[in-house]
Amino acid sequence: MLTINQVSRRSGVAASALRYYEERGLIASERAGSGHRRYERAVLRRVAFIVFAQRVGLSLDEIREELDKLPTDHVPKGDDWARLSENWTKRIDERIAEMERLKRGLTECISCGCLSLETCALTNPADRAGRLGPGPRYWVGSRG
Repeated sequence: MLTINQVSRRSGVAASALRYYEERGLIASERAGSGHRRYERAVLRRVAFIVFAQRVGLSLDEIREELDKLPTDHVPKGDDWARLSENWTKRIDERIAEMERLKRGLTECISCGCLSLETCALTNPADRAGRLGPGPRYWVGSRG
């Protein structure tokens, strides 16, 4: 059994986050006679899964749904964890594509520097910034 501080140190996750995960039903602890939390060593894999899943973009509700699919008759093994994450490839690819689009858009806007081009329809419909003067009007605080 591990204390909350041991789990925190081993996982790199703050004790407050571990308490929150427990409140949300993502992990579980037992209480010692003193009332302190004690975690099974297997909780470290659950915490690692939670951290990874959040980085992939899953919400805590989605993570709980995934964790609920784990077997309850034994401590989950590598195959059990692999089954949960096998459908994430598409989601990761979608996030990569989104980040690439953001990167391209950011590069175009920075290289332009004015944010007043008519082609910036999302940020600057009908070239509103162009009426405020030259240069990066939105970046220097002007709003139209």
